[in-house]
Amino acid sequence: MDHKQVEEYVLSMPNAKLDYPFGEDVAVYKVPVKDDDKMFALIPENTTPVRISLKCDPALAKLLREKYITVMEGYHLNKKHWNTIVLSGEIEWEEIQGFIRHSYDLVIGADNAYPEIIKK
Repeated sequence: MDHKQVEEYVLSMPNAKLDYPFGEDVAVYKVPVKDDDKMFALIPENTTPVRISLKCDPALAKLLREKYITVMEGYHLNKKHWNTIVLSGEIEWEEIQGFIRHSYDLVIGADNAYPEIIKK
């Protein structure tokens, strides 16, 4: 999958928007929460394969790092709450979409922030 495909899905989350607060090398995806915009995904520009950093429940984050070689601690982020995932094909796109929704839901404080992915 390419950056554009991943970005289209990330931006399909309600009220999601793209920003470049760290410079043009990192696309940051935010959502308004109360009076502030909160990050829920980051994608470095021009990387192959695509890498995405997502917020994650700490217990699930640890489990995913143990399960997948392409999931690691969040790059330049809080290691407890963020994962960086290399989209090399080890993890199916549908599961990546679930991780993106999980990150978004955590950030907006949704009651359903702990979907089926935690039950696996």
